Amino acid sequence: MAYRQIQSWGDVQFSNVYKIPCRDGVGEDYWNSACLLVSDLSAQEIELHLKQLEALSGRVRPSHQISLDVDLIAWGSTLDQMQFNPKKLPLAVDVKIPLYELWPNTDLEVKYLNYPKIDFNVNLQVISSS
Repeated sequence: MAYRQIQSWGDVQFSNVYKIPCRDGVGEDYWNSACLLVSDLSAQEIELHLKQLEALSGRVRPSHQISLDVDLIAWGSTLDQMQFNPKKLPLAVDVKIPLYELWPNTDLEVKYLNYPKIDFNVNLQVISSS
């Protein structure tokens, strides 16, 4: 549902989906991906829509019961002019990995971590790291 909704906002490219261990070891492993979106919506409008998606999925804040967590990490008219959301800095490793796939920038590169990718074409099975 979230992917389809985001696609309705403009031209979008999604990264692979990665299975990531919970950062603090309290919650479940989760799936993480990134997207690049070209849209006529403002950053504020996109943030509002993302929070609405979370609420529609049943997310409750604060809680480790996270059904959906979507964040606006950066925005700009081109990749060279991206402005990072200061609330999200420094970027966590689980943000950098899928984002680097779409935006190969040395500041986003993470070496020596290979999280498994989720293969949606094979009954949601986890595929090997690459």
